[in-house]
Amino acid sequence: MSFSADIITLFPDLFPGPLGASVLGRGLGEGLWSLRTTQLRDFATDRHRTVDDTPAGGGAGMVLKPDIVARAIDAVAPSGDPRPRILMSPRGAPLTQKRARELALGPGAVILCGRFEGIDQRVIEHRQLEEISIGDYVLAGGEVAAMVLLEAVVRLIPGVLGGADSHAEESFENGLLEYPQYTRPQSWEGSEIPSVLLSGDHKRIREWRHAQSLELTRARRPDLLD
Repeated sequence: MSFSADIITLFPDLFPGPLGASVLGRGLGEGLWSLRTTQLRDFATDRHRTVDDTPAGGGAGMVLKPDIVARAIDAVAPSGDPRPRILMSPRGAPLTQKRARELALGPGAVILCGRFEGIDQRVIEHRQLEEISIGDYVLAGGEVAAMVLLEAVVRLIPGVLGGADSHAEESFENGLLEYPQYTRPQSWEGSEIPSVLLSGDHKRIREWRHAQSLELTRARRPDLLD
């Protein structure tokens, strides 16, 4: 069974966006994964299709209503659906390569894109939503974050990138940042490709790349070494 992604959003026209381009779009066309969007307003019950209300206790902005969000989730992922239910949220657990790999090996995901001031906490708890963040900043909504999550996941689905080793040495796959890459021309603006990469000695090349990964990680992301 291919990876199946369902997006619940107020802006379904934003999809597939970049997910429909390049290798991800080709994988989508070949059925390696599927994408469906659901308009949250379709589950409102008033003639204005209202999905939000003022925050309990006061404060700025609006909050998505739990009954409407729950109806949308239940319609998209009824009881027994094995896919994780994800809420894109700046207060969520940071998205990691490990979590992306776990999702890529699963049946798919149901992703809720928040808007306004957030979502009623009760629906997060009652529908067991996993909150995931793509960084320590706030966006206008969860749609772009959902695209980031899906791009990180879908590219790991077997067959999407082609060769099985296409991402084996990328940043975070082995706990380190990726080593520098070079290609022709050999000399460019006075800089040369490191000679070890032209040596043909694969053992030395592996050692050089590992040392470069360690150096970059130590300089830029020492937390990964911890």
